[in-house]
Amino acid sequence: MKKNIQRFGVRTACAVAAMIFAAQAAWALEPFKVQDIRVEGLQRVEPGTIFASMPMRVGDDYNDEKGAAAIRALFALGLFKDVRLEANGNVLVVVVQERPTIADVDFAGSREFDKDALKKSMRDIGLTDGRPFDKALADRAEQELKRQYLNKSFYAADVVTTVTPIERNRVNLTFTVIEGAPARINEIRIVGNKAFSESTLKGLLEQDTGGWLSWYTKSDRYARSKLNADLETLRSYYLQRGYLEFRIDSTQVAISPDKEGISVTVNVSEGERYVVSGVQLEGNYLEREDEFKSLVKIVPGEPYNADQVAETTKAFSDHFSNFGFAFARVEAVPEIDRPNNRVNLVVQAEPSRRAYVRRINVAGNNRTRDEVVRREFRQFEASWYDGDKIKLSRDRVDRLGYFTDVNVETQEVPGAPDQVDLLITVAEKPTGSLQLGAGFSSAEKVSLSFAIKQENAFGSGNYLGVEVNTSKYRRTLVFSTTNPYFTADGVSRTLDVYYRTDKPYEDQGGNYELVTKGASIRFGVPFSETDTVFFGGGMEQIAIKPGTNIPAAYLNYADRFGYNSTAVPLTIGWSRDNRDSALAPNSGRYQRFNSEWSVAGDARYVRANYQYQQYVPLNKKFTLAFNGELGLGKAMNNRPFPVFKNFYSGGLGSVRGFDQGTLGPRDVTGASLGGPKKVTLNAELMAPFPGAGNDRTLRVFTFVDVGNVYGDGEKISFSEMRASAGVGLSWISPLGPLRIAFAQPIRKFAGDRIQKLQFQIGTSF
Repeated sequence: MKKNIQRFGVRTACAVAAMIFAAQAAWALEPFKVQDIRVEGLQRVEPGTIFASMPMRVGDDYNDEKGAAAIRALFALGLFKDVRLEANGNVLVVVVQERPTIADVDFAGSREFDKDALKKSMRDIGLTDGRPFDKALADRAEQELKRQYLNKSFYAADVVTTVTPIERNRVNLTFTVIEGAPARINEIRIVGNKAFSESTLKGLLEQDTGGWLSWYTKSDRYARSKLNADLETLRSYYLQRGYLEFRIDSTQVAISPDKEGISVTVNVSEGERYVVSGVQLEGNYLEREDEFKSLVKIVPGEPYNADQVAETTKAFSDHFSNFGFAFARVEAVPEIDRPNNRVNLVVQAEPSRRAYVRRINVAGNNRTRDEVVRREFRQFEASWYDGDKIKLSRDRVDRLGYFTDVNVETQEVPGAPDQVDLLITVAEKPTGSLQLGAGFSSAEKVSLSFAIKQENAFGSGNYLGVEVNTSKYRRTLVFSTTNPYFTADGVSRTLDVYYRTDKPYEDQGGNYELVTKGASIRFGVPFSETDTVFFGGGMEQIAIKPGTNIPAAYLNYADRFGYNSTAVPLTIGWSRDNRDSALAPNSGRYQRFNSEWSVAGDARYVRANYQYQQYVPLNKKFTLAFNGELGLGKAMNNRPFPVFKNFYSGGLGSVRGFDQGTLGPRDVTGASLGGPKKVTLNAELMAPFPGAGNDRTLRVFTFVDVGNVYGDGEKISFSEMRASAGVGLSWISPLGPLRIAFAQPIRKFAGDRIQKLQFQIGTSF
């Protein structure tokens, strides 16, 4: 044993001595004056790179210290795997061995990730064509790729890196991925629950054991981040129902030997259920205790609810901020009476110091100009900090629709305790949209619509849009632009130029046309933070081009007032939108009123339209939606109401199950004429798609539609209304929002045209 140790010691000493000798041999030269510097071994690197990096020039005195510094500087370039210094007389010879360069980076066997995205990620860390090959970077990339697969539940995934040398000191780098099957959750157990059933608790979780839609939701794929979110959901559920001392004792995640099955066990301790005995206020409330008491959401006598406690403390902090106290501290301290299962909450408050806003900064807007965000703010610089104005400002920026996320952060100013800075951080979203629509019917067969819009053109906040309807029978071309800040006070200006052509259906016969062209200008004046009034005017020309089988109503109007009519309508409108989302609303209200009055020209009329929408969340999954629309028109100057200004109903957006725009009065030729009166009522019940969990990007809905159009001189009669019912599907797909509806008329009359299937899809860029 002793001999072995001695032998090992001799070998180690020899090895160390050899390394020291080799290192010294690289630069241990006799001092001399450098008369010239020569570089050997270069293939692709320019000599100038060597000379610029070396801390030594012709005419300098060479010594070991300068030689060592030169070698370190050349290695630091990352271009060489070996560097030596030699002397040939008074000539310093730099001998280098270049690292091989990467000729190509490829991925084999990767189906879960896009190959182009993987190549881009490699490019970001320095593994790309033309760059020097670094084994350490390749190893790091391999480990990162494995980690990404683990995040997607591919626990059996393996990555092998292959480096293939080729000519001219280059290498091909290939990452071969053996993905295997993703690990799926086979079992979820919740242990320790008594108050609520295990099935009830598991229904709260986003992760589950899968269903027939798991291929889309991927809810049966385990992820630690999703599990943490589910645990918080579980904790919130208990804390909302009085279980103040609820805790999660442990979580076990077991994976099967084949790495394809996962079992999750959550151990909980519910504790006792507590009832709130009272709420007390302690601290400095600025002599406004009554105001703060009115903000208390906690109800004595009811079970403890953590959400109510959080709402109360937030309401107190927000109220303090309205008086300039940006750093108020509010805390609800529970005093637990365990023998009686009661808890008394003491809300302690300290307003701290009052502050004013020094500076407002905007971050995250790579495309949108700062001005577009700043002009929506109602909190100004050099003014007292006001929480209400800041919240209103944040909501106004969010309602622009240009950002997926808007956050306002209050930052202390070092050395100035009475000043704060506001940082507005936004996350931009694509504001351009391409929309496609289609409808199927026995009459029109297939009709297509197309629209391209840019809500934030060139980052200016202005709107540009072009809409085209390629229907064989109803063709439309509309150009529109809106400047939301036409004046500094927030008055908007909208310009519209349009051209529309209406033709009869083939089975109606005839080849006549109704051509409408015109332009309008409209201004929007904000009368409050939520209400905007619109007014404007325009000019349009309507031409009736006669042909075979033209409706008698058109001929009668043309005989009396000519085949070409002009109108100069003045418009006034109002809108209010309190919905939580314009894309997939679950709560809130939307109202819109538009009217026009033709004061000059051949056509004289008054026309108005009012729409009301209400969204009521029934619970976490179900939402009830109502829509009502009323349209009225009246002729002026003892003239009949222009037939080309009639309202139309039926089809998408009105009464589904009936052909587009075919409800109401008909001509003797069978053509749909529309009418000056319109009523539409819709009700929808929306829910997540079965098997999709709580995913709101994929929802089903059932609906009932009622409505009709009435002619001039006809009274609105509910006995004449059409009705339909059906089911539909809405999906926020990768291509954009998709909506499909299948409707069956449940109340129809002879001659009604049926349109049962419709869909609409949009995408963003």
